[in-house]
Amino acid sequence: MGKADIHLVNENDEIERQFHSVMRRLAGGVTIVTAGHGDDITGMTVSSLTSLSAAPPRLLVSINRQASSFALIERHRLFGVNILGADQQVLAARFSNRRLKGGQRFEGTPWSAGSSGVPLLTKSLATVECEAEEIIERYSHGIIVGRLLSMELSHRLSGLVYWNGQYVGIDHDTDLDRLAEVSIPLAHVR
Repeated sequence: MGKADIHLVNENDEIERQFHSVMRRLAGGVTIVTAGHGDDITGMTVSSLTSLSAAPPRLLVSINRQASSFALIERHRLFGVNILGADQQVLAARFSNRRLKGGQRFEGTPWSAGSSGVPLLTKSLATVECEAEEIIERYSHGIIVGRLLSMELSHRLSGLVYWNGQYVGIDHDTDLDRLAEVSIPLAHVR
């Protein structure tokens, strides 16, 4: 790694700006976290979802406490996780559009209520219904520990990641074909 491009300064807003730049270099899977019941529903695009434990199955999601999704998760203690595929960039952009509120984000998008009542997007690569087992409030965000209630897996093999301020699609078949064209024999890798 060469000479550092980022130097910390004492101004909090400058440190935060620089921190955003650093974190944009970390690719993250794109999901839509959904919350609410009946007509009082919302959802938001997040890339801060991770597995906490396989035994017992638990996941973590970090959500800004000012987000409408956080308020509904805190109230109902339930949420949905919808993992997006490479072809769902428009959906990711829709659920991160600040001009659209609550149920407006779902308009034109197929979804159904899960067994807990939480909305789940029907064309996702995978969906998970969770109970908020614990909410840890730190700084601007809430770290939510989700206990899995149900899950469904699509047969499609593609993915959507967020990296350096943009969505990047990963399609299993297309990417395997491309990799086969440029593969390097292991003997040449150092």
